[in-house]
Amino acid sequence: MNSLPFEPRAIIGRREIVTLPELGLKLVCKVDTGAHTSALHAERVEAFLRDGERWVRFDTWSGDDENSLRHFEWPLSDEREVRSSNGIAERRFVIRTQMEIGSISDEIDLTLVDRQQMRHSMLLGRRAMRRLLVAPGASFLQGAP
Repeated sequence: MNSLPFEPRAIIGRREIVTLPELGLKLVCKVDTGAHTSALHAERVEAFLRDGERWVRFDTWSGDDENSLRHFEWPLSDEREVRSSNGIAERRFVIRTQMEIGSISDEIDLTLVDRQQMRHSMLLGRRAMRRLLVAPGASFLQGAP
């Protein structure tokens, strides 16, 4: 067996508690090694200009109460074409923010997409999992909900 090409920072399970401190959100996310970019549930997503810069406004669940939506206005980092699990490509707005899982802290990209029909309001893609190992048979290895 070959050795790993890196020293892992941590082992995470298929579900983990993720904190987005700049947004004031604490969410259970689904870890998805098949997804390139992470995704956050967002409703009423709209891009706009503020002082000549592109921003995006959206509503998302607070993490405290699934029925509670919070409104955000955030600098727009990018706009990308993303192919969802059903094979359909769509244009999505991307924001950049800090993410914490246990003692791990990283800046990540989050695409904004309606995940209302999904069990978890956030999906953690492999770009955000650099130097992490995933134990698919376990959950909440970095802290209990």
